[in-house]
Amino acid sequence: MEKENNKLKEELFNKKESGYKNISDDEKNKIFSFCDKYIEFMNKAKTEREAVKTVKELLDKNGYINIDEVNSLKEGNKVYYINKDKNVFACVIGKEKIENGLNIIGAHIDSPRLDLKPNPLYEDGSLAYFKTHYYGGIKKYQWTTIPLSIHGTIVKKDLEKIDIVIGEDDKDPIFTITDLLPHLAMNQMSKKMSVAIEGEDLNLLIGSMPYDNETSESVKLNILNILNKKYKIKEADFLSSEIEIVPAFKARSLGFDESMVASYGQDDKVCSYTAVQALLNIENPNKTCICILADKEEIGSVGNTGMESNAFSYFVSEILNKMNVNKPNMIDKVYMNSKMLSADVDAGYDPIYKNVSELNNAAFIGNGITLNKYTGARGKSGASDANAEYMAYIRNILESNNIKYQVSELGKIDIGGGGTIAYILANKGIDVVDCGVPVLSMHAPYEVTSKYDIYSAYRFYNEFYKK
Repeated sequence: MEKENNKLKEELFNKKESGYKNISDDEKNKIFSFCDKYIEFMNKAKTEREAVKTVKELLDKNGYINIDEVNSLKEGNKVYYINKDKNVFACVIGKEKIENGLNIIGAHIDSPRLDLKPNPLYEDGSLAYFKTHYYGGIKKYQWTTIPLSIHGTIVKKDLEKIDIVIGEDDKDPIFTITDLLPHLAMNQMSKKMSVAIEGEDLNLLIGSMPYDNETSESVKLNILNILNKKYKIKEADFLSSEIEIVPAFKARSLGFDESMVASYGQDDKVCSYTAVQALLNIENPNKTCICILADKEEIGSVGNTGMESNAFSYFVSEILNKMNVNKPNMIDKVYMNSKMLSADVDAGYDPIYKNVSELNNAAFIGNGITLNKYTGARGKSGASDANAEYMAYIRNILESNNIKYQVSELGKIDIGGGGTIAYILANKGIDVVDCGVPVLSMHAPYEVTSKYDIYSAYRFYNEFYKK
């Protein structure tokens, strides 16, 4: 009887187990080799501008052409559009009529960080600092006493553009935000974690040497003198700059078994990288395939490089124009017939903090790619809720190709919640479901993912584009 019961369980239960169980050496080598390249990407693309630059190099190398440089498009053509150096749309024209819809995978390349304020430089107590304004949802205390690097772009009044990266090379100096020693922190440590470190106290320590012994603000002057000599900039040039402070940590393999990846910015560059690699692997698809790499998701997808802008519709309209098939309402018809994966990360189940998760609907590291039928908060507020028919369509792709997956929620109902770009595309009539890699320590300076899940995402995105 027990044997029959176990057989029935095997047949009927939704089995949840690590994808690493019973994999072959060949499959493990493929996973690890793929993730070696992913780690290289993460070390080159810490900001959205760097991600765009790195992705453009990949697209150019694989035969993609800027859509502004082509007059007409036909089956098999590969084009891309870069929006203000901060987001990318890439496309392969398919065999079917484009009015039958697009296969779209959309991820985002911005991550929580610290931005410099417009007037950042000041001196206090013979120390020089940069004032910052945090971007996205962070735990502020996590950004103190760690090595930080400076990345960004300064545009001078004559429109000369200067890109800077300081703190990534081993020969570079690094920067940090100081914290109070425990001997004097009794009052600080009695506060809630959310206010123990104030936003206005996230000031980056950048120098302590005076220019001379007689000038006021001599340390600030010395810093400006150094910057002027190296970059030919003045203090006013910070007014027209975009400078980001990010962890100086390198992306690395994690664990004695090297089964995981630790890196800053895996939300959501892990899905961005796998989506791009899947698109590069597609030749002559049935449907026209598009990869979206969006900006500003972490602050609500606003602005002219976020998904709320009209940039994506402009790109699709340009495709229709250059295929010579555009007409009134054609773009609406295309959208209504399209399918999309909102490729964004999910919260991985952390047994140290198990009380925030509902075990039946948690995403486990190493158990494969994760689907979120809906996101939102509490009563699904702000959610894009995928319909049953589309969930079945997605399941069919996964199970037909033996790709491990799990379906989860972002924590317990009245504790969890979050959003992605899914609802923005769903508002256009597109079938959308969130689908990405589970992450430990999401939004922290160092996030953790499973190499198995990363490769599962790549495999699934590849098969989705083929449909």
